[in-house]
Amino acid sequence: MLFALVLADPLFTTCSTTEYGNYDLKSPFGKNVKIVLETLPSITSSTGYNSTAIGEFPDKVTGKALCRGDVTSSACQTCLRDASQKLLKDCESKEAIIWYERCQIHYSFQNIISLDVYAGKYPDMESHNKSVSDPVHFYDNVRFLMDNLSNEAALNRSKLMFETGEIKFSRNETIYGHVQCTRDIREDECQKCLSSALIDLKGCCSSKQGGIIVSRNCNVRFELYKYYNTSSHLITFPTPKGRSNWKMVAIIVFIPTMVLTIVIGSSIFCLRRKRRRQRDMERSHLTLLKESASPIGFTTTEEGQLVSSEDLPFMDLNTIRAATDNFSDPNKLGQGGFGTVYKGMLTNVKEIAVKRLSIKSWQGLEEFKNEFMLIEKLQHRNLVRLLGCGMEGEEKLLIYEFMPNKSLDIFIFDAERRAQLDWETCYNIIGGIARGLLYLHEDSRLRIIHRDLKPSNVLLDHEMVAKISDFGMARIFSENQNKANTRRVVGTFGYMAPEYAMEGIFSVKSDVFSFGVILLEIISGKRSSGFYLTEHGQTLLAYAWRLWIEGKAMEFVDPLLVERSPAEGILRCMHIGLLCVQKDPADRPTMSFVDLALASDPIALPQPQQPAFSLVKIVPADKSSSTDRSVNQMTVSSFLPR
Repeated sequence: MLFALVLADPLFTTCSTTEYGNYDLKSPFGKNVKIVLETLPSITSSTGYNSTAIGEFPDKVTGKALCRGDVTSSACQTCLRDASQKLLKDCESKEAIIWYERCQIHYSFQNIISLDVYAGKYPDMESHNKSVSDPVHFYDNVRFLMDNLSNEAALNRSKLMFETGEIKFSRNETIYGHVQCTRDIREDECQKCLSSALIDLKGCCSSKQGGIIVSRNCNVRFELYKYYNTSSHLITFPTPKGRSNWKMVAIIVFIPTMVLTIVIGSSIFCLRRKRRRQRDMERSHLTLLKESASPIGFTTTEEGQLVSSEDLPFMDLNTIRAATDNFSDPNKLGQGGFGTVYKGMLTNVKEIAVKRLSIKSWQGLEEFKNEFMLIEKLQHRNLVRLLGCGMEGEEKLLIYEFMPNKSLDIFIFDAERRAQLDWETCYNIIGGIARGLLYLHEDSRLRIIHRDLKPSNVLLDHEMVAKISDFGMARIFSENQNKANTRRVVGTFGYMAPEYAMEGIFSVKSDVFSFGVILLEIISGKRSSGFYLTEHGQTLLAYAWRLWIEGKAMEFVDPLLVERSPAEGILRCMHIGLLCVQKDPADRPTMSFVDLALASDPIALPQPQQPAFSLVKIVPADKSSSTDRSVNQMTVSSFLPR
């Protein structure tokens, strides 16, 4: 008898086809993957959660499975069996995770049991495309419901880290929700995971009729229909006093406002006609703000004034002026392509850094939009933290945590400061940059390409922890998007990948190239953009490659590092750097492989191929130590052949 096995479509699948490597199903590792995936459905169905591990290093495979807390044993086993077969059929990576509505399975070559790592994903479900009419009040109810469920699931072990509930939103509408954690993590880790998931839920779905966030260790979901098969307790939302009169208040406020708007609109009509040409050339910063408000949870008044939120406080201009001594020159920390950065001191004795965007720069508006859309949603130890923003008139201000050690370029290229860098500090900085990029490329809810990674955009805190900054040129990729093309090349000479500089094609591998350049600069103490005309008549990358193949790699290393550092560790980093700057983007490693290679010596590294060329800016030797500047469009270049 012939029959077809039709598997249900998963919500989301992460199949890490990276330099972790794919496996052969007939290999010892592949056989262990098959055993784990075939075992998990049967050992999980009765309890709803289980984990297992098979084999010994390097062929050891760890796996864990979770069923939604309301499903029956038979439905759990069926869902997990479908998930296992889907992974065996479609994914040959050494690590993968698949989510269905009722279950999820995760296997890896690493030990994933009790691993406290959050990387939320937002499955695009058709039912979540409809918006609600009163998003602010609606999401207040959603958040109240989900917060209550999170506390109950995380702190009440008898609930098995699963809870459902419902809350009445209107006479005809009820919001249903559930939260769940895998049972291998602690209560506090569950609560932290759910808290992160709810932040992502607000970012994706605060105005939608439903939403779901899935991750390795926890999941959250809400709908306007009952999607689970268990009874749930009703939660009552506290009604603010006077809410029953909201319609009358709205009428009283609305009618005079409309009359006033018509009068004012008529008065300024002629003036606007005169300024039409200018208006066509310059987009309003107010329009830009409103376009960007929804994705990040910003709220604006009808007049376009920013409303402060818990996620991103809004600071008024007078407070920022006082903190920076009215943007005085002594407080100036640096000058960028689209604005100036100042040091400030708030009244609570907290030091801040204030980026003041260029007042009449469209690029400045674009950067402002990117910065507050992206950084406000990104939280990682190796990314600079955005504390707030300010917008008043033509002033556009971003407030960051203050970095007392300023930026990495100051330490690499300044003779006195460089002497303070021992190899341990350099190695930690390299690892920090790698982990920050890995988060942007693979572990954050958004897949982000930085596009302007360079030493001056790597800030150092008081413990010399590296933090990637300046997301004004960054771009968001969809989950399945591998590359994009642009007509306007932005970035910095010396750090642009060749495919980006020549054809405008950028991807995660463009950032990998920039990372490789920075790594080689840290090791050599030399600036890539000013190296060509100084000592050797070739680029820094070509010089590193020539010494590598001639067996003279230690000649490339800064003598200060050679005197007090292990040669093996430095050469391994140089090897990784050369892999990152190869001509073909496909030959460059991903940041997940780089992070693993930096942390684990046994990982074998492939031999690097010769860099094709490097895009350099031709500068006089006596100016080679000047600060790199981002460019809006590439103009002066020299392309050096192989």
